[in-house]
Amino acid sequence: MLNLDDFKDFIAVSASICTILQFLSGTLVCQNFVQKGSTGDISAFPFISGCLSTSLWLRYGFIIQERSIILVNTIGATLFFAYVLTFYFYSIKKWAVVRQFLLCMLILIAILFYSSTGNESDEKELEAVRSHIGTLCCIMTIIFFAAPFSTLMHVIKVKSSESMPFPLILTSFLVSCQWYAYGLIIKDQFVQIPNFLGSVLSAIQLSLFCLYPTKYKPLDQI
Repeated sequence: MLNLDDFKDFIAVSASICTILQFLSGTLVCQNFVQKGSTGDISAFPFISGCLSTSLWLRYGFIIQERSIILVNTIGATLFFAYVLTFYFYSIKKWAVVRQFLLCMLILIAILFYSSTGNESDEKELEAVRSHIGTLCCIMTIIFFAAPFSTLMHVIKVKSSESMPFPLILTSFLVSCQWYAYGLIIKDQFVQIPNFLGSVLSAIQLSLFCLYPTKYKPLDQI
């Protein structure tokens, strides 16, 4: 009989590597900004929500002392912060980016303050903090996976998926499936739930690339 516990280390390493590659896929999107000299129709929200999500998961990783989660989200938070800076530099709506980022930072500071003021020797209090932070991590992860839906109406209107970050969505699907399996192994519902929903949401977004493929202009029209 197949025992997932036997694959714990393998899935942890595989999920960590794939997650870091997922985070690095944002460099492809940023490279496109540099080449075009503009962020175009792409929203900053996926990058900003990613920055907040990885920061919250980093805190949760320290609470449950899970090294894989700590390592992955330390790298993730650093990369997403760099992506937000790049987006800001090439965006024509800089104030909108600043507003979103400041709001996320205020939320993060409030959560970190809450999770740091409790009595760590009190098991009930520690479990309550774990539960609250875990729930917030779930919510932020689901928002992160669903963030590209912010351009859904635009995609349907122009019948083109060009404004959606394909590399980020594809890697989100692959990574969420692996972390869902890891959540089953460590029996952590806060890892299981968002990654199950993330795999479903990412699959729906990938279907939009089939329904509304990117429109490429002929060379003589560029």
